[in-house]
Order: sequence, then structure tokens, then C-alpha cells
Amino acid sequence: MATTRRDLLKLGAGAAASLAMPGYALGQQGGLISRPIPTTGHEVPIIGIGTARRYDVGPDEAERAPLREVLGAYSQLGGTVIDTAPSYGSAEEVCGDIVRELGNRDELFIATKVSLRGRSGRDAGIAQIQESMRRFGTEYIELMQIHNLNDWRTQLELLREWKDEGRLGNIGITTSFDRQYADFESVMREPGLDTIQVDYAIDNRGAEDRILPLAAERGLAVLVNLPFSRGRTFERVGPRPLPDWAAEYGIESWAQYFLKWVVSHPAVTVAIPGTAKLEYLIDNLGAARGAMPDQAARRRMVSYFESL
Repeated sequence: MATTRRDLLKLGAGAAASLAMPGYALGQQGGLISRPIPTTGHEVPIIGIGTARRYDVGPDEAERAPLREVLGAYSQLGGTVIDTAPSYGSAEEVCGDIVRELGNRDELFIATKVSLRGRSGRDAGIAQIQESMRRFGTEYIELMQIHNLNDWRTQLELLREWKDEGRLGNIGITTSFDRQYADFESVMREPGLDTIQVDYAIDNRGAEDRILPLAAERGLAVLVNLPFSRGRTFERVGPRPLPDWAAEYGIESWAQYFLKWVVSHPAVTVAIPGTAKLEYLIDNLGAARGAMPDQAARRRMVSYFESL
């Protein structure tokens, strides 16, 4: 049987224990480490929220309730980055509805995407961006990304124009597929980009070879998706306790171990783990506080993980 993150939290003394403490109050956790987007100077906390799959719940209020709790708590705890896309089913609409209900739009850094599956063209891009803005009740999006390089030439020209007009704060490109890396590198060299988004995890280090160094060279911020490798990292460690030396870096759970390893890479700006439960949110944000592993510690973390 695969070990789930919930199983590991039950075994640990990290976020789950904090949530159970009487009188626990949001906002008592201290500040989150943040980093700037080099080209624009926008500061973002190093842990964000990804919404693929988990926020595709449609109008069901029972399924929306825990998501509302997460998005409300996230901004109270100092978080800002919510990453979504029109192609994530109903996720973008659900996020927009919740943000408007909570009234915390101005506190957030919304990152969404031009996500044209089977379509192309300037008009299609404009229509989709306008719909994203409608969903969030805004005329400005902090980060608009070209999803998986779809129709990137046309859409990049459009995004540059909208950024120049002040309707977009930052523009970027994304991929979650190693097979796209060669093309991705070529697009990274195009002028006007502020960010990239790429898959990267302790068991998925392909981006280290060329993508992350090129991002640093080009001065591009890096958002990391799939930092838990779709749960495979938790399956690998199973019910094992953390190594004793992890405490040197304030690591109290395996999620924090994996996230701190990701965000301690000098080219990485923010990791965006999928987060749909409050206990996971509290746990994840622990990785945005305290000491960060240096290069020697990162190598030690990989070696230990691979020995399991």
C-alpha cells in the first residue's frame, strides 16, 4: 500500500500537531522568506499554491469549503502566489469565485496561463485572458504564462503588448515535460520574459542540467511545479522518520524536506505544490521559514533520499 502524506503527518510532530494545539491562531507563524522576480522586482514568498486537479471541483459547496479555508488562511499567513490555468478544468473559475468571496484579491499574486489546447491565434489568446480577468474580478494579472509553449510566438507578442499597457505585471512560459526542454531553452532566450515554470523535484532533477542555469543567466524567476513528483517522493520514504540532521534546517516533515531542497536551489524563486487542505498548507509553509540547506546539505539530502 502506498504511503500517503496524511499518513506521514500523523507520524510526525510538525504541522498536524500545531493545528491540534488549543488556541492556535493564523498569523502567529512569523514571516515567510520571499524572493524578487529579477526583471520586475515583484517580491513573492518561496512557497505558493498550485491548483491543478485539486481545485477542479465545480460548484459543489462541500468540495469548495476546504479550498476556501486554504486560500483564506494562505493570505493571512503571508502567502500570495496562486498558480492556476483555464485548462485545469474548473480550477481557475473556482479560485476566482473564492477569491472574490474572501475579498483578498489585492493581497494575492495571481499566476495563470494562456492555455490554448487545439487552438491558436491572437483573438483566442485575448479572449482567454479576458475570461481569466473576469473570473478574478480584476483588470490586472500579476503573472500570465504561455502554457506548455502552445502557440508561443503569437501569444508572447500579445503578452508583451499587454504588459507594456500595464494589464499584466509579469509574463512567462511553462512546461512539465522533459521532452519540451530543448524547445523551452530556445524560447527562454526570447526577449521580454520574466519567469519560467518547470517541473523539478528531488527525484526529478533534469532541469538542473540546462534549464535552471539558463534561467539564472537570463535573469528569469523560476516557478517549480510538481515538487513532490505527483506524490512519488512520499511513496519513496514511506513511514520512515526524518533523519536527525534535518532538524538543523528546521525541517519537521517530509514535505518540508522536499520543498526546502527545491527552494534552496539558487535559481528557484517559488515552489507551487498542489495544496487543498489546511493541514498541508501549514506544513508546506514551514518550508518558507528558518535556515535553508546549502549546497553540501542539498547533496546530503539527495544521497539520503536515494539510499532509501
